[in-house]
Amino acid sequence: MTDLNQKSSKSITPRISVAPMMDWTTKDYRFFARLFNPNVILYTEMVTTGAIIYGGANRHLDFNQEEHPIVLQLGGSDPKDLATCSKMAQDWGYDEINLNVGCPSDRVQNNKIGACLMAEPDLVAECIAEMQNAVDIPVTVKHRIGIDDMQSYEEMLHFVDTIAKTGCNNFIVHARIALLQGLSPKENREVPPLRYQDVYRLKQDRPDLIIEINGGIKTLAETQKHLEHVDGVMIGREAYHNPYLLAEYSEFWDLDMPNRFDIIEQMLPYISKRMQEGAPLSIITRHILGLFQNLPGARKWRQALSGGNAKTFADVENAIKNIKEAMQRTEDYLLEKNREEHS
Repeated sequence: MTDLNQKSSKSITPRISVAPMMDWTTKDYRFFARLFNPNVILYTEMVTTGAIIYGGANRHLDFNQEEHPIVLQLGGSDPKDLATCSKMAQDWGYDEINLNVGCPSDRVQNNKIGACLMAEPDLVAECIAEMQNAVDIPVTVKHRIGIDDMQSYEEMLHFVDTIAKTGCNNFIVHARIALLQGLSPKENREVPPLRYQDVYRLKQDRPDLIIEINGGIKTLAETQKHLEHVDGVMIGREAYHNPYLLAEYSEFWDLDMPNRFDIIEQMLPYISKRMQEGAPLSIITRHILGLFQNLPGARKWRQALSGGNAKTFADVENAIKNIKEAMQRTEDYLLEKNREEHS
């Protein structure tokens, strides 16, 4: 089915990735996330072609070199614009480019972006073909299992087959339909039932394609179960709220799991640099609030970083001092809890 000249995706196996999430997977979060695991694939927020072409490439394409492997997710439906932005992304140093065919918001629908494109597989194929012709790095597609009246497995298979004829061989499948009329984007992440079996079936029917699964996956055990059926797993909001999950994936590559406090120590020079560039402390620390999620010290850590004190420390020296004090208080609290449990 796929072209012999297709561009292969990153060879890291299994493919574990963090989903593109608007306002969340910023370059500050991605730098933080990379400290947990060198092999997890990181995605940018979705960036529209118009934003890159007319809104400033630097603003929308810049990333930290430490973020590799990193994928730029594009939103758009004009083949020429997508090709232009793909070439810019390759020149910028991205490892892959992904086309968003899954976002259900009204704003992107009105601009013919996202999940509504599932109804136009020929147009998506034209977009992917133009993007592939413009670059040497892999081009992938993230899509739903269906939308609105297009909900059957056969219709999804037709969509995938149409795109695969271009030589594209990597599909990231959100295992829910999107109801573009009547549900909000948040509801479209929660209300339609998960149909993991449809994604498993897709891999079974098209074994030559790289199929990754997305939607509602929150633990290492769940990830391991999915990997019995597909090539990769994409984690969404859990990777943001509980970032240490990324460290738990270290066992896939026989890596040592990092220490949470060591991760923050590695973040401090980055925080200093970003503040010197003019970034407010709160813009950076909002991404690290979940570091101790599921541990007794989680609340102490969040309070220390999001309370009034943290917001008042506008200069770098006091900001770093404040974070170090928060680390110490959290560590002391965890040690005390550990002593209580074993006394």
